[in-house]
Amino acid sequence: MKSYNYKTIEEKWQKIWEEKEIFKAVDFSDKPKFYGLVEFPYPSGVGLHVGHVRAYTSLEVISRKRRLEGYNVLFPIGWDAFGLPTENYAIQTGRHPRLVTDENIKVFTQQLKEIGYSFDWDRTVDTTDPNYYKWTQWIFLKLFENDLAFKNKTYVNFCNDCKVVLANEESQDGVCDRCGSEVVQMEKDVWFLKIREYAEKLLEGLDTVDFPQRIKLEQENWIGKSTGAEVDFEINGVDDKLTVFTTRPDTLYGVTFMVVAPEHPLIEKYNDKIENTDEIKLYQEQARKKTEFERVQLAKDKSGVEIKGIKVKNPLNGELVPIWVADYVMMGYGTGAIMAVPGHDTRDWEFARKFDIPIVEVIGGGNVEEEAFTDIEKGILVNSDLINGLNVQDAKTKIMDHLESSGLGKRTVNYKMKDWAFNRQRYWGEPIPIIHCSKCGMVGVPEDELPVMLPEVDNYKPTETGESPLALIEDWVNTTCPKCGGEAKRETDTMPQWAGSSWYFLRYMDARNDKRFAGEDKLDYWQQVDWYNGGMEHVTRHLIYSRFWHRFLYDLGYVPTPEPYAKRSAQGLILGADGEKMSKSRGNVINPRDIIGEYGADTLRTYIMFIGDYEKPAPWSDNGVKGCKRFLDRLWKLQEILEDGDNYSKENEVLMNKTIKKVTEDYENLKFNTAIAAMMSMINEINAKGSINKREFSDLLLLLNPVAPHITEELWQLAGNEGMLHERSWPEFDESKTVEDIIEMAVQINGKVRGKIMLPLKSTQQEANKIAMEDDVIKSYVEGKSIVKEIFVPGRIYNIVVK
Repeated sequence: MKSYNYKTIEEKWQKIWEEKEIFKAVDFSDKPKFYGLVEFPYPSGVGLHVGHVRAYTSLEVISRKRRLEGYNVLFPIGWDAFGLPTENYAIQTGRHPRLVTDENIKVFTQQLKEIGYSFDWDRTVDTTDPNYYKWTQWIFLKLFENDLAFKNKTYVNFCNDCKVVLANEESQDGVCDRCGSEVVQMEKDVWFLKIREYAEKLLEGLDTVDFPQRIKLEQENWIGKSTGAEVDFEINGVDDKLTVFTTRPDTLYGVTFMVVAPEHPLIEKYNDKIENTDEIKLYQEQARKKTEFERVQLAKDKSGVEIKGIKVKNPLNGELVPIWVADYVMMGYGTGAIMAVPGHDTRDWEFARKFDIPIVEVIGGGNVEEEAFTDIEKGILVNSDLINGLNVQDAKTKIMDHLESSGLGKRTVNYKMKDWAFNRQRYWGEPIPIIHCSKCGMVGVPEDELPVMLPEVDNYKPTETGESPLALIEDWVNTTCPKCGGEAKRETDTMPQWAGSSWYFLRYMDARNDKRFAGEDKLDYWQQVDWYNGGMEHVTRHLIYSRFWHRFLYDLGYVPTPEPYAKRSAQGLILGADGEKMSKSRGNVINPRDIIGEYGADTLRTYIMFIGDYEKPAPWSDNGVKGCKRFLDRLWKLQEILEDGDNYSKENEVLMNKTIKKVTEDYENLKFNTAIAAMMSMINEINAKGSINKREFSDLLLLLNPVAPHITEELWQLAGNEGMLHERSWPEFDESKTVEDIIEMAVQINGKVRGKIMLPLKSTQQEANKIAMEDDVIKSYVEGKSIVKEIFVPGRIYNIVVK
């Protein structure tokens, strides 16, 4: 028997697959189609890590299985290559981001091929390729033309070291995620996409897709839909009003103060009436130094300043209510102002206690002097003229009816999700295709002039002012207006990294089309992604952003389905052997190339799928890797006991059908670990019996092939099978033969097990009694006694009650 040399075998089959283009998807095939997608990687300089391997191998297994099941499979890969890490590395080394990106892509490509993934390499995309980002710019222009892209001044999180605007999620605790420097607030003109206008469609779409409940919940919470009312509070002494959004209009009689965001325009508008402007300005300055995360989400002491000189009237009872400015209120949420009901809101209660503001009870049942009473299920309204005695739900309805009929407010829906801040002040990103003209305003670059290319420059370091370095390139910035032909300037901000990943799944369908982002015929054929796998860290922003872009394109008639992904799954983290998250500082990082070098790609793939529950974190184990290598060694040695046979042997028939059923179902349910365990158990049983025939061996190879493709292809040939394994069909099982014909059953005497018998599965009670009485031990407990009762459960238990 030929020895198992994994290096030679893996190199051999990888070369064959590439030369023969085995995994190339075919447009318009007569076969049923399957589109499997993994989140394309950011090609960093450190190369692949084991997290990538876990993320990709799951859909690799499904894609290989689908091919064996007769599907035309599209399983592509590409590069999400714009972004800060490459640019920062390029600045540190003095090498252009393009060169760095190309080198990183080369490394990633080599490593992915070493693992033996069945990607269609002909469809590879790179978000930094002008032929790709031409269409990213085109989609942006469509958003702009449809009034879904706009520019507005706002305060942003700015890192002075990275010289970049950061999202809230990138600047938690007031420090930059990338460099650890303090983040400050800077007022800037920022591009936004009106994703809030799509909030309801994004929520409705969740009802039509196969996403795990936890992913749907993450998206619902991110969007944050709430129903309530906008209520107008008249500003005392002027013909103006302060509008608030509230989900609890039933508590209006309990309002004892209002709170506005430090940025609220009311402060500037009525500056001449405010008596403590210096105190408020100082507070505004302090608020600007905090990130949104610090202001809204951190549990902290409440701070605020009363705005002296102006008050508002409660629309229900006409009482004057003081206005406070506090940084826990944000302009992006609701109207930037809230009505505070300290008796029935914990945050308002703490604020009122700190600043000695009255607390009024309007829902009976608690003690508002000790804590806020927030029971809205059973609470009854008190001290509330119009709605006294009503429960909360009825009170809400009555008050909203009253507000609308009186012109004091209206029913409305609000969303926590903010419009998408859509720009970066860096070089390495897609140029935003907008031209600023003093006569015509903002004008989109004509479609026939796309892509707006990144200029070749020597200096791409970020500026001290927060402007993009592109602003310094005068011969690029200065241009002519497409409308009037006058002097104009290009937009110098670039798009965030999220842009290229918001539509890449569509480009895979027609990756080389230079006339359209993808041809209509190919979009109609591939339709949507059948199964998308990725990390839980991307199930809010990336998943929502890409669903938004896709739904927008659907509304314009450019794509055939409203949702991009029919099914989504997510893998758990692989932890270090110490049970902690892998990191260089902890010294617990595992390099996939080291595992491949010592044990082979098939061992790496098998172990990654065997490591534990796919959707949960799992610690690395060197012993587990060695165990998977031993499993493949045992598979190889089955050649020694291989016999002829075109059908399952009688003794292995149930074993084969049970294993095929188990593996088939477990793969589909992401239970890769138990599928592999079933094949390990099968090999143990085969070895115990001492033989396996060619049909049984071949079907075992087919079952394991999606996980360990190199060794199974090699063994397929060595066993003398015709053609290549990947050309065969997935084995089928006979449900009726997945259960043993002969079973072992415990026999109890007066409830205690006294022995076990072997009997046919479908035996009757009389047949079980006959076999039991032939067993001398069982018989000894019955002799000389009378049988009072027999309890017989077919296939499970036989209990004889004697006296």
